[in-house]
Order: sequence, then C-alpha cells, then structure tokens
Amino acid sequence: MATRHKSFCRFCHAACAITVDVEDGVPVLVRGDPSDPVYGGYSCIKGRQLPALFSSPDRVRRTLKRQPDGSFTEIATDQAIEEISTRILQLVETHGPRSVATYLGSLGYYNTVTPAISKAWHKSIGSTSYYSSVTIDQSAKFVARSRFGSWGGGSHGFTGADVCMLFGNNPLVSHFSNFGGVPPFSPSARLRDELKRGLKLIVVDPRQTETAKRATLHLQITPGEDAILLCGLINVILQEQLHDRDFCTAHVEGVDAIGRLVSKFPASYVSERCGIPEQQLIEAARTFARAAKGVAVSGTGPDFAPNAVLSEHLILVLNTICGRYNREGEAYPNPGILQPCPEPRAEVRAPRRVYGGKVGARVRGLAQIYGEMPTATLADEILLEGEGQIKALICLGGNPVVAFPDQDKTVAAMKKLELLVCLDVNQTATTRSADYVIPATFSFARDDATLLTDSWYEEPYAHYCKAIVPREPESLEEWELYWEISRRSGIPIQLRGGEVSTAHRPEIRELMQKAMPKSRVSLDELAAKDGGHTFRECELIVGPASSEQGPRFDLLPDNVAEEIDALREVPAMNAGEIIDDGQRFTHLLISRRIKHRFNSSGHQLPELRKQGETNVAYLNEEDLQKLGIQAGELVQIKSAAGTLTGVAEAANDIKPGVVSMAHAWGDAPEHLVDVRKQGASTNRLVDDNRTYDRITGQPRMTAIPVNVTADDS
Repeated sequence: MATRHKSFCRFCHAACAITVDVEDGVPVLVRGDPSDPVYGGYSCIKGRQLPALFSSPDRVRRTLKRQPDGSFTEIATDQAIEEISTRILQLVETHGPRSVATYLGSLGYYNTVTPAISKAWHKSIGSTSYYSSVTIDQSAKFVARSRFGSWGGGSHGFTGADVCMLFGNNPLVSHFSNFGGVPPFSPSARLRDELKRGLKLIVVDPRQTETAKRATLHLQITPGEDAILLCGLINVILQEQLHDRDFCTAHVEGVDAIGRLVSKFPASYVSERCGIPEQQLIEAARTFARAAKGVAVSGTGPDFAPNAVLSEHLILVLNTICGRYNREGEAYPNPGILQPCPEPRAEVRAPRRVYGGKVGARVRGLAQIYGEMPTATLADEILLEGEGQIKALICLGGNPVVAFPDQDKTVAAMKKLELLVCLDVNQTATTRSADYVIPATFSFARDDATLLTDSWYEEPYAHYCKAIVPREPESLEEWELYWEISRRSGIPIQLRGGEVSTAHRPEIRELMQKAMPKSRVSLDELAAKDGGHTFRECELIVGPASSEQGPRFDLLPDNVAEEIDALREVPAMNAGEIIDDGQRFTHLLISRRIKHRFNSSGHQLPELRKQGETNVAYLNEEDLQKLGIQAGELVQIKSAAGTLTGVAEAANDIKPGVVSMAHAWGDAPEHLVDVRKQGASTNRLVDDNRTYDRITGQPRMTAIPVNVTADDS
C-alpha cells in the first residue's frame, strides 16, 4: 500500500512542490502538489521522472575505487573516506592548502547545507581553490550589481507589472528568471495570467523561443549584440525624455553623461547592427519607459555572450533611469524567510564589490568573485605546474567534462589530478576519470529547505521537506565528506551560527540552524508545516530613507564609458562573413534550453530519452538548402577553437546564419560512440584563453563564430 508524502523536487533549481507516493521504501509516483500556495500543482516532465531515477539500474549505489588498470571495484564507503581523508591531508601538508579544490555543480546546490559547509571547510584549511557553477554561468549579473549598488526598497517584480523585458531568457523551459522576471514556479500559468491581465511582454532573443512566441513584441536580435541594443534603447528613452526625471534627480549620477555616450547609437545604426526593424526598437523603448511598473531582466543569453558585464550593467541602467523600484510606503514583496534581507528603505545602498579579490588565479589576470575562483580557470590551475597547482578535486554534483569550456583541456586536467573524488547519483563523463565515485544520498532520503530559492519568490514563502525514503547504506551526503576530513584532522568547520562539532555526527536540523542562524521563521516551525507555506506575517513595507544625503547610483563607474565607446569599434556580426582570430566564418552558434534535460542530467531516463536523444544542430531551412544538407544528416561545426559533429535539423525559429544547440551534452571524445544517441559538447567550440570577460573569466559560450559543412566521414 503506497503512502503519500509532501516534498519538493530537486531535479533542478525550481524546487517545485510535489507529492510523492512511496511503496515499500521506494518512490513510485510524483505529482505536483495542488495545495501549495505558490506552485499550485505544477510539476515538469523531468521532476516526474524522479522515481525512475531512484530505481534506475544505472544509478551509483556503491562506492567505486579506480584500479591501476583503469577499471573500478566496489569499496566500503567508510574505507574510501579514510583513504580520501588521508590523501587530502597529505597533499595539504606537502603542497599547501591551495592544492585541494572543490567544484560545486548545480546538483550540489540542492543539498541545503552543502554549499555552506564545503566553503567553510575550505576557509578552515586555508584553501582558496573553491569553484562552482555560478562562475561559469551568470556571474556577470552579480559582478554588475555589486558595482552598481542596489535599491533598499527592492525592484519591481513580474506579478502586477505593466511591462516585462526579457533578454536571452526562456523561463518557460529553463525555469529560471530571478531579479523580477517570469517566476520559475509554474511559469507558463504565471505568464498566461499576467498577459490576460494586461502585461506587455518584450522578449529580446535571437531565437523565437517558447517564451518569445507568447510575447507582445519579440526583438529577434543578432546573437551577441545585446549591449548594442541596450545602448539603443537607453538612447531612445533619454532622447525622448521618457525617463523618470524625478527619481534620477534625487538618486542618480551620470544621466547626462551616459546620454551623450549612447547618442552614438541612433536607432538606424542599432537596427542595422542588431538585425531588427528600426520601428521595433523604438516601440520597445517607448513601451518599457511609459509603463507605470515594469522590469527588465536577463538569462544566460547575454551572460554567455561577449560584453556580458557591460550588458548586465546596461540592464541596470535601463531599470534605474525608468525608476523601476519600490517607493516608501509600498509593499516589499519578499523579505526572505531563510536568508532575510536588511530592513527595506527607499534609498540607494552603496556598492559592495564582490570581484577583484586579494586572491588571484595563476592565469589570465583573474581573481576571486564572491569568494570563489573563476571556474573557467580550473583546468589551467590543474595543468599549470608550479606553486599553487591543484592536485586534488572534490566534484559535487557536477560534470566538468561536458560543462566546462575547452573540452580537450578539461579532459586532460581531470586525468592529470592526483586525486579526483566525485559524489553523484549517476555515472557521468567526469566520473570515468575519478579515483573514487561515491553515491550521493538521493534527495528523497534527506531533509532539505528552500534556501536556494528563498530570494526568488515574490512572496514570503518557504518549504521544509523531510526524508521520505530510507537512506542507502553506502551513500553519503555531500557535506559529510568534509565533516569526516575535519573530524580526522581536528580542523574545525565554522558556520555563521557556530562551529560544527567533530565530537559527534551532527543532525541535519542542527546544521541547518547553524547555516541559517537568522531565519525569520524557526526551522522547527517551518518543518511543522505540511508542505510549503506563505508567511504573510513576514511581509514588510518600504520605509523612509535613513538619511537625506545617502549614496547615489553611478551610471558610469570604472571603465564603463570606455567599454560603451569600444562597442562601435567591433565589427558587426551579421555581415554573412564573420572574422574571428583571423579566420572567416559564416554562422553564429547560440545555446538553447530544452524541456527534457537539465544541463547534463536526464539522459539515462527512458521517458526523457523519448523526447530526444541528441542535442540537435538547428539551422534555418534556407541555410540547409544552401549547404546541400538534409535534415537528419550529420554536420561538422567548426570554430576557431575546435570542431564537433552534430545532427542537422530544420528550424524556422532562428534566422539564416544562426545555429542553435543545447549546452552540456555529449561525452569525452574517447567515449563518444554515437552522436545521434549521446549528443555533442558545444564546449569543444569554446576558447577560454582568448574570448573571455576580463573580470569574470566567463568565456564566450554563445554567439560563437562557426562554419557548418556536411560530415563526409
């Protein structure tokens, strides 16, 4: 007889509230929880496959140790921990703390306490070699915001807005849109309801995405020209004096100065450069500026492209000159439940820069961001001999071989490590190179809270879920590995709420309390709720400014003026012949999301494989005809950095001259047997030594110049 339990999904970051039917300790059915006040019964195709993932014969269930001949043999997890701990402590003593690194992948974030404990452990031993998926994805957002400052009353949100402008964001598929975009919680229903109410949705994207198809206005921009378009939008708004002059007078510096800079981007120039009708640009600018409430946000599109930090800065400028902030006396939608914000006030908060830290990478002049090293440098830090070289890597729920730029370099780095430890629920392209593969405890077998999504909600909502199936005897929660090493070394782990005891194995609730010591609602109270809950008593109102002479937004900090001027010096990308590194290319490859995969996760599940077994190379029908390629045929896609083989397919949601493929597919070259069933890693086309952001280290991972030819092999 099955029993039904409330939980939330941890297949991806959206944390959808679900019900799980469990029979004899095995999850058998997942549905959306219709009683949840935020999700309202929504679930996606991936989350509903969690029972299949739990029971998959391909799951890692026993700890594996690599043998000298390259094969794996089973080993008791306790023995593996002992061997790993001994080896790591030896490396720290011999080569210094920096020789031991962690990579926290997307799946590692879904264990509530793992990010806090793994970072605290690194701090305790003195290792700055901490990396995560944050700095290979959207670090430009955080860098730009930390340089720009913030508004103490919070920004306008999606619900109730008159206009929303999305740059390179497809939340109907990605389930991601923070900072005021379409909520990742039942996004299709949220968008439908707001459009019906009267919202005007403007989508800027080189592809007619699922979201763009429902837009009021779609600007089908040439890939990589987001910063140019933003300059054009800002120019129209300032030239026509559609900006919020009262707000700018009270709180903003540099309006006239940035106006002079963007005047070099008239609508006619931007139209030609971006490949959109001039009148579309003007309509978008006027629609956004004239709305009473609204917000402009971005996804991975601009952040994967050139000029990522500048694009994110210009989005902040666009929002600011239009006064897209909550004022005194208005509601502050979500003060946070598990990570509460400061008291909301109608004032500018001074910048608190999170980049350019004291600790630098050994390559490309890069430095820490938010206390982490740029992930695009990790392979180099492993391969580069000398002081500070990384010798050991703990990989938590990540798959660098298909996720990192320059795949060949990444594969070489994984093989060079003296110690590679992977904690995962599945075998991956990366675990094949590991010295130890430890089964990560399945999400249904552990307690978690919605810490990751706490600030994303539009209301004060949180969800605590308890373990609903027995823990697998040989599995390990990611944080436990660090605790075991700490216990053996006597080096303490200090969280915000106190030191983690090494005298006894801590209970998960105890760790959560130490990781979230200032939560507005106690964990005991939250855990007592039956599912997710909205705490209306935690709602706040924006208060008055604390000072009449507080900080002001600066629209042109650092080298922004020079960066804007430099935009016109870069040749246009839509001329048919694109020059990159002295070579000629005819197409631009862009990244896309697909519903049945989450990055590199989901390929092993039969129901998801039915939706597609490869990351198809989509081209416009006109391009296929010119190239003499039929849909379904293999093609070679070559950039200045490398080559991949893909499966061609016709798609009229992109313009001629564009190729569209999903990111994080495929395998290491030596294990890529059939691209039709495995897909191909687009990161084979990425050059992380030449095309990278000078602050974040983010390489160009979309708008990549390529040539496409028929595969003659």
